[in-house]
Amino acid sequence: MSNELSRRVFIGGAVSAALPFTARSYERIVGANDRIQVGAIGCGNRAQGHRRMLKKSMSTDPKFDFRSVCDLWTVNRERAAADAEKLFSVRPKTYKYSEQLLADKELDAVMIGTGDHQHARLLDEVVRAGKDCFCEKPMANTLADAKLARNAVWSSKQVVQMGSQWLSDPYQHRVREIVRNGTLGKVVAIDQSWNFNGPRWRLPNNPDIAAIREQDTDWNRWLMGRAQRPFDPRLYFEFRIYKDFSGGITDQWYSHGSGLAHFYLDTFIPDDTVSSGGIFAWHDGRENPDTFQCISTFAEKQVLYSYGTTFGGAYGDHTIIRGTRATLYSPGGEGSPQWFLVPETKSGWGSNIIFDLKTGKAKAEPVTLAGSAALPPIDQDDDLQYHTDDWFHCMRTRQTTNGNIDTGFAHSVAVIMATRSLREGKKMFWDRKNEEILDHPASA
Repeated sequence: MSNELSRRVFIGGAVSAALPFTARSYERIVGANDRIQVGAIGCGNRAQGHRRMLKKSMSTDPKFDFRSVCDLWTVNRERAAADAEKLFSVRPKTYKYSEQLLADKELDAVMIGTGDHQHARLLDEVVRAGKDCFCEKPMANTLADAKLARNAVWSSKQVVQMGSQWLSDPYQHRVREIVRNGTLGKVVAIDQSWNFNGPRWRLPNNPDIAAIREQDTDWNRWLMGRAQRPFDPRLYFEFRIYKDFSGGITDQWYSHGSGLAHFYLDTFIPDDTVSSGGIFAWHDGRENPDTFQCISTFAEKQVLYSYGTTFGGAYGDHTIIRGTRATLYSPGGEGSPQWFLVPETKSGWGSNIIFDLKTGKAKAEPVTLAGSAALPPIDQDDDLQYHTDDWFHCMRTRQTTNGNIDTGFAHSVAVIMATRSLREGKKMFWDRKNEEILDHPASA
């Protein structure tokens, strides 16, 4: 057992024994000079973003081929193949089923861009086939699936990158550096408020909903273990608003938020979470909330973490990291690279002065990168090249990615705790020893 795997077993519990990997699992290990062969499972909107990321990364590492696409729906995979041909000048192979794509011995790596409820099981399948993987977030929205995927990756030699792209953003790395070096003093709270105004994920005039036919896809395969129900084109494309397949805001936005909180604090998974919210703006048949908030604590770090999203008003996005000596403030939403450092000039109560810098009113200083004084915009594109650059670099060096499997497991658990708290009306607790989510504190 490797030192890294030994460490993970120690902190995370025993890894499942004797996973039945095939000989193919270890046939292809990408080297520094190889031309990496990339395939894609899932050909929807996010997969299109993946292809744009790959196109951008050609400027950094052009030695790869976009080799194949896989999607259950005929129209999706043909549309993706045509788009890939425009981007990369070669039409990729097309497959309906993941096992067909994964049987290609020349394939090195796979990008998963399917429905939320499918990610973990496909990640398990991909690494078992001996392929490196880029897996969209959330990695999982059930604890069983999160453990399945994590243990499969731990028991493999594969390089895995979660689709948590902000973990590769240099401005977020600069923020973590400021947190780490003590500039903020004792960090006591993180607050994220990321909002939108509109019926997110509900598209009544989506032409794909009108176009799809059950015979052109595989509905049972799409359900992937979730409860049987009749074929529903709307659910097929709008799964994010249905409880059986996604938490909605928690799966999509909070997975990024909690992942960044873990990143800033160098710690994984809140010890407890309590959530509230509901459908307050868009009564359009959705089952998941359009307004959501949760509060968590990280006991060892002694940090309170709050997160909120509403789809009923877009003003006032921010992230705030508060410390006893200074505060980091971002006036943007999800993944915003624009940050300011605001020193605390005085601390005390009456005559009990803790410190007084005697500098008067604090001045907000922009957070910039080394060698650049430019202030970045509030928003940036989801298709972040830094993240696919990091994936390619790690596939060639066999190093650990910024969005490695441990980050994926951690954001998944945070997401599941938040979703369950909202639905069950209870505070949820993470039992670190037994790796279980409880509705009461774990026994000492």
